[in-house]
Amino acid sequence: MQSYKDKYAIILGGSSGLGLATAQKLAKEGMHIIIVHRSRRTVIKAFNEAVSVMETQGTKILSYNTDALRPEKRQEVVTNILEKIGKHQVKALVHSVARGNLKPLYDKDGTVLSNDDFMRTIDAMSVSYYDWVYAFAKAELFTPKARAIAFTSEGSSRAWPQYGAVAAAKASLESISRGIALEFAGVGVTSNCIQAGVTDTESLRLIPGSEQMKEQSIKRNPYKRLTEPEDVGNAVYLLICDEAAWINGAVIPVDGGEHIR
Repeated sequence: MQSYKDKYAIILGGSSGLGLATAQKLAKEGMHIIIVHRSRRTVIKAFNEAVSVMETQGTKILSYNTDALRPEKRQEVVTNILEKIGKHQVKALVHSVARGNLKPLYDKDGTVLSNDDFMRTIDAMSVSYYDWVYAFAKAELFTPKARAIAFTSEGSSRAWPQYGAVAAAKASLESISRGIALEFAGVGVTSNCIQAGVTDTESLRLIPGSEQMKEQSIKRNPYKRLTEPEDVGNAVYLLICDEAAWINGAVIPVDGGEHIR
């Protein structure tokens, strides 16, 4: 029996897209799910329906509609989880937070990225990964050989117009993940990043030029299709399996080979 069975996975940003697909996959494989999200009314109905389906499969769901970036809210969530499930029950922490500023670096007449835009984006999409991993480790919520997994993108090493702040956050996220892989080994936590291919999510559609991005991605991809959220959820599941315990500090492309062209 795999050690993740009947243990919990916490998904940060799990109300839609990659995060929700990951929650659904892990629930199907016998895990209980904790979802921390900041959902608008436009997605909350679909999210609640997805939660109901997972619960009918026998999955226990804890859902927190709160601001994952505020330290006091994070502590409230950690305290509540401890009260409800106890120590050493969380096998995986998955960071799928997508909150960043999409502005140009240079525009003669328009608004450009400010220092504050960069800091807020990096805090949300990068530093918060460390904040949550540290909070869970300190509270002794993790099981032995737990997994921390964050979602990065090709933007960490490639430029795209108006993606500068998010690109910086993704590069920072990968660096922080390597640091966690090194310094949290003593408490039995591995850390890896999944570099998903271009995926048609709500977050992608906010990026200026996203239609062109999708067209280019399909041309580059050996399978001539976009990455699906389910592809990413499947990869997370593989990393949580016992056999993946020796994978640590890696950035793993999950894109059907899109990155090779």
